[in-house]
Amino acid sequence: MVRVVVPVRYPLTKHSKATLSEAIRIADEREAELTILHIDLYQETSGVTRANLRRSVRSAFGSLDRVRYVVRRGFLVEETILEEVAADKADIVVLGSKQASRWREMLRRVLNDPDIESYLREKLDCTVITVRADGTQVPA
Repeated sequence: MVRVVVPVRYPLTKHSKATLSEAIRIADEREAELTILHIDLYQETSGVTRANLRRSVRSAFGSLDRVRYVVRRGFLVEETILEEVAADKADIVVLGSKQASRWREMLRRVLNDPDIESYLREKLDCTVITVRADGTQVPA
Protein backbone atom coordinates (compact mmCIF):
# COMPACT_ATOMS: atom_id res chain seq x y z
CA MET A 1 0.00 0.00 0.00
CA VAL A 2 1.16 3.53 -0.79
CA ARG A 3 2.04 5.67 2.24
CA VAL A 4 1.78 9.46 2.32
CA VAL A 5 3.28 11.60 5.10
CA VAL A 6 2.28 15.22 5.64
CA PRO A 7 3.88 17.34 8.38
CA VAL A 8 1.60 20.06 9.78
CA ARG A 9 1.67 22.74 12.44
CA TYR A 10 -0.61 22.68 15.45
CA PRO A 11 -2.88 24.45 15.76
CA LEU A 12 -3.48 24.10 12.04
CA THR A 13 -2.49 27.24 10.16
CA LYS A 14 -4.00 28.33 6.85
CA HIS A 15 -0.91 26.99 5.08
CA SER A 16 -1.04 23.68 7.00
CA LYS A 17 -4.69 23.28 6.02
CA ALA A 18 -3.85 23.86 2.36
CA THR A 19 -0.99 21.34 2.51
CA LEU A 20 -3.13 18.81 4.37
CA SER A 21 -6.00 19.24 1.92
CA GLU A 22 -3.67 18.37 -0.97
CA ALA A 23 -2.22 15.41 0.96
CA ILE A 24 -5.74 14.10 1.62
CA ARG A 25 -6.58 14.45 -2.08
CA ILE A 26 -3.40 12.58 -3.07
CA ALA A 27 -4.01 9.82 -0.49
CA ASP A 28 -7.63 9.40 -1.65
CA GLU A 29 -6.63 9.37 -5.31
CA ARG A 30 -4.04 6.63 -4.68
CA GLU A 31 -6.00 4.79 -1.98
CA ALA A 32 -3.00 5.39 0.28
CA GLU A 33 -2.48 5.40 4.01
CA LEU A 34 -1.98 8.95 5.29
CA THR A 35 0.23 9.90 8.23
CA ILE A 36 -0.48 13.36 9.61
CA LEU A 37 2.61 14.41 11.51
CA HIS A 38 3.23 17.21 13.98
CA ILE A 39 6.66 17.87 15.49
CA ASP A 40 6.57 19.18 19.06
CA LEU A 41 9.96 20.79 19.58
CA TYR A 42 11.70 20.02 22.88
CA GLN A 43 12.78 23.64 23.23
CA GLU A 44 9.28 25.02 22.54
CA THR A 45 7.05 22.20 23.74
CA SER A 46 3.37 22.95 23.61
CA GLY A 47 2.24 19.57 24.90
CA VAL A 48 0.35 18.66 21.73
CA THR A 49 -1.18 15.17 21.83
CA ARG A 50 -2.41 12.88 19.09
CA ALA A 51 -5.94 13.49 20.37
CA ASN A 52 -5.48 17.28 19.97
CA LEU A 53 -4.18 16.81 16.44
CA ARG A 54 -6.98 14.38 15.52
CA ARG A 55 -9.70 16.73 16.86
CA SER A 56 -8.23 19.67 14.98
CA VAL A 57 -8.02 17.77 11.68
CA ARG A 58 -11.52 16.32 12.09
CA SER A 59 -12.88 19.78 12.85
CA ALA A 60 -11.36 21.12 9.62
CA PHE A 61 -11.83 18.10 7.31
CA GLY A 62 -14.30 15.69 8.92
CA SER A 63 -13.60 12.02 9.56
CA LEU A 64 -10.90 10.54 7.33
CA ASP A 65 -10.18 6.94 6.34
CA ARG A 66 -6.76 5.26 6.45
CA VAL A 67 -5.24 8.03 8.60
CA ARG A 68 -2.65 7.82 11.34
CA TYR A 69 -1.98 10.79 13.62
CA VAL A 70 1.58 11.12 14.92
CA VAL A 71 3.10 13.65 17.30
CA ARG A 72 6.87 13.34 17.64
CA ARG A 73 9.23 15.29 19.84
CA GLY A 74 12.51 16.56 18.47
CA PHE A 75 15.10 19.32 18.45
CA LEU A 76 15.05 19.96 14.70
CA VAL A 77 11.80 19.81 12.75
CA GLU A 78 13.45 18.78 9.49
CA GLU A 79 15.51 15.98 11.03
CA THR A 80 12.51 14.61 12.94
CA ILE A 81 10.42 14.65 9.75
CA LEU A 82 13.15 12.70 7.94
CA GLU A 83 13.17 10.13 10.75
CA GLU A 84 9.39 9.70 10.55
CA VAL A 85 9.44 9.47 6.75
CA ALA A 86 12.07 6.72 6.99
CA ALA A 87 10.28 4.89 9.83
CA ASP A 88 6.94 5.08 7.99
CA LYS A 89 8.59 3.93 4.73
CA ALA A 90 6.72 6.74 3.01
CA ASP A 91 6.27 6.73 -0.73
CA ILE A 92 5.17 10.37 -0.87
CA VAL A 93 5.90 13.35 1.37
CA VAL A 94 3.68 16.40 1.01
CA LEU A 95 5.34 19.57 2.30
CA GLY A 96 4.21 23.14 2.61
CA SER A 97 6.44 25.49 0.64
CA LYS A 98 7.65 27.13 3.87
CA GLN A 99 8.79 23.76 5.24
CA ALA A 100 10.47 22.86 1.94
CA SER A 101 12.48 26.09 1.97
CA ARG A 102 13.63 25.39 5.55
CA TRP A 103 14.73 21.90 4.48
CA ARG A 104 16.63 23.36 1.54
CA GLU A 105 18.46 25.73 3.88
CA MET A 106 19.34 22.89 6.27
CA LEU A 107 20.58 20.69 3.41
CA ARG A 108 22.57 23.58 1.97
CA ARG A 109 24.41 23.93 5.29
CA VAL A 110 24.93 20.21 5.80
CA LEU A 111 25.43 18.91 2.27
CA ASN A 112 26.17 21.99 0.20
CA ASP A 113 23.20 20.87 -1.94
CA PRO A 114 19.75 22.45 -1.55
CA ASP A 115 17.91 19.91 -3.73
CA ILE A 116 15.69 18.29 -1.11
CA GLU A 117 13.68 16.33 -3.67
CA SER A 118 16.79 14.57 -5.03
CA TYR A 119 18.13 14.02 -1.52
CA LEU A 120 14.90 12.40 -0.32
CA ARG A 121 14.54 10.35 -3.49
CA GLU A 122 18.11 9.06 -3.13
CA LYS A 123 18.14 8.50 0.64
CA LEU A 124 14.55 7.44 1.24
CA ASP A 125 13.24 6.53 -2.21
CA CYS A 126 10.16 8.74 -1.99
CA THR A 127 8.46 11.48 -3.96
CA VAL A 128 8.27 14.99 -2.53
CA ILE A 129 5.32 17.20 -3.40
CA THR A 130 5.50 20.84 -2.35
CA VAL A 131 2.29 22.81 -1.83
CA ARG A 132 1.88 26.60 -1.82
CA ALA A 133 -0.27 28.41 0.75
CA ASP A 134 -3.08 28.60 -1.83
CA GLY A 135 -3.13 24.78 -2.05
CA THR A 136 -1.54 24.47 -5.50
CA GLN A 137 1.46 22.25 -6.10
CA VAL A 138 4.86 23.76 -6.84
CA PRO A 139 6.05 22.31 -10.17
CA ALA A 140 8.88 19.79 -9.74
